[in-house]
Amino acid sequence: MDKEKFQNTYRIPSARLQNWDYGWAALYFITICTHRRICFFGNIDSTSDRVSSPTMQLSKIGEIVASEWLKTFELRQDMNLYQGEFVVMPNHFHAIIGIGKNPYNSQRGSQRGSQRGSQRRDAMHCVSTTTTTTTTPEPNEPNEPNEPNEPHGPKNKFGPQSKNLASIIRGFKSAVTIAARKINPDFKWQPRFHDHIIRNDDSFQRISNYIINNPKNWRDDKFHS
Repeated sequence: MDKEKFQNTYRIPSARLQNWDYGWAALYFITICTHRRICFFGNIDSTSDRVSSPTMQLSKIGEIVASEWLKTFELRQDMNLYQGEFVVMPNHFHAIIGIGKNPYNSQRGSQRGSQRGSQRRDAMHCVSTTTTTTTTPEPNEPNEPNEPNEPHGPKNKFGPQSKNLASIIRGFKSAVTIAARKINPDFKWQPRFHDHIIRNDDSFQRISNYIINNPKNWRDDKFHS
């Protein structure tokens, strides 16, 4: 699916995050960490200082992470998802994912249409603040997302739902865990994840580049241990 659709077609309310329905059409930058930052997913090939572009060498579990993320878009075609850049790092995972207009968020929107119609803005120009699942600043290198178990903002009034960002991440993490524990019974994710709503095209490009360049910046990465 073309990312430009999210810039010019899909529209969402601009609201504080405790009033944000994570099933609405929007682009999100997500980060998911392993438990205690254990490097289950492989390592960065940077054995020599002469290596100008270190690459991620995936372990078997790292390969599972990449495979299950791609399956997410095959299995959830009814949610009209957009797949952006993603990278599997030694102990965390970055990705851009978009939720497009679909039967589930269209129904949600119809329940609030008259109240929020005047507040609607382009999905690529939505407000970015903290959420119940994360406290993540926009990734403007060298800054990295905060720890997923740091204090959180106000509780989201919509609570747990299906067919939203949280349900996508739950399904992905669960599938990885089931397969990974056949290889290493000790595998575990951090219980929460970071999310950041992408506000505009400049932010989209900056975050995309951040994800692409993550392996070569591993030595200075906040998650490097």
